[in-house]
Amino acid sequence: MRNPIELQDANMIYPYRFQPILAERVWGGNSLARYGKSVSPGQRIGESWEISDRPDTQSVLINGPLKGQTLHQLVERLGPKLLGTNIRYADRFPLLIKLLDARQRLSLQVHPPPAVAQRFGGEPKTEMWYVLDAAPDAHLIAGLKRGVTRQQLENATRFEELLHRFSVRAGDAFFVPAGRLHAIDAGLVLVEIQQNSDTTYRLHDWGRRGRVLHPSEALASIDFNDFEPSLIRLPIVCEHFRTDLLRLDAPRADRCDGASFHIIGCVQGAIEVAGESLRMGEFLLLPAALGDYTLRPITTPAAALKTTTPPPTTAPSNTPSPAPPTESGDPTTASAA
Repeated sequence: MRNPIELQDANMIYPYRFQPILAERVWGGNSLARYGKSVSPGQRIGESWEISDRPDTQSVLINGPLKGQTLHQLVERLGPKLLGTNIRYADRFPLLIKLLDARQRLSLQVHPPPAVAQRFGGEPKTEMWYVLDAAPDAHLIAGLKRGVTRQQLENATRFEELLHRFSVRAGDAFFVPAGRLHAIDAGLVLVEIQQNSDTTYRLHDWGRRGRVLHPSEALASIDFNDFEPSLIRLPIVCEHFRTDLLRLDAPRADRCDGASFHIIGCVQGAIEVAGESLRMGEFLLLPAALGDYTLRPITTPAAALKTTTPPPTTAPSNTPSPAPPTESGDPTTASAA
């Protein structure tokens, strides 16, 4: 017979669903309403923070016995039962999950690598994007055109001539290591999976007025050997996270074995995960101690992103496998990109 402590622990380990946190942005729109987000008429919502443990932006649990708890409270209460043994120490949840709706081009920006972040009092950030929806002429901007130098970038008046810009479509994925100069172009809805950081240095804002630029910090952060990066194939594995694409045409068994939590996000159709239903653009956090669970397609086709933390011995990776080409060829302001 299980003792009261074991029963209490079991009641705390279940799939966690959080209330999305919506943020207005100058470049946002209303596309996230199509993914079940509560966007009011006239709002320009650029970001939906789906899983966040930031000091000023806390995800709040909306289901189960722990309903009303913040993600940070769950981390403090459950520790390795939530985070897993792959994380040796964490005072906060290590990842941040967002949806982005870019109706206008975002600023030309860069996230700092660790040494630069420490110098300027920021936080390092590596991230990846998965394209949920793309306009026919949608593009991303990332890296430099081959041969472009730091001096050319410092002296630039027309940045477009120096930057690598390429077309994307729904289902494409892209890796953005710290140090990669980038901008999300207009007409895209993305899943963003990133380190738990909110530091962005803006180099240029395409003529928009009133937003702070950080040219010194940006130039110190940019990898000037980062030429013409490619789309990636999933899974992507870096030292901070692993993300797999699961195509679901039948039930699929999986297991949280204690090593890592699993973050499941529906990116096509609708699915059921451990008894919880998810539509496109919705996410669940499965604690590391959950054990066996099943993913089931509710509609077909259906697909999900599964994100975990790799073992601490995983080597850093800034060059994941490239994907095949598509057919159409203030220093802490990341959330206001």
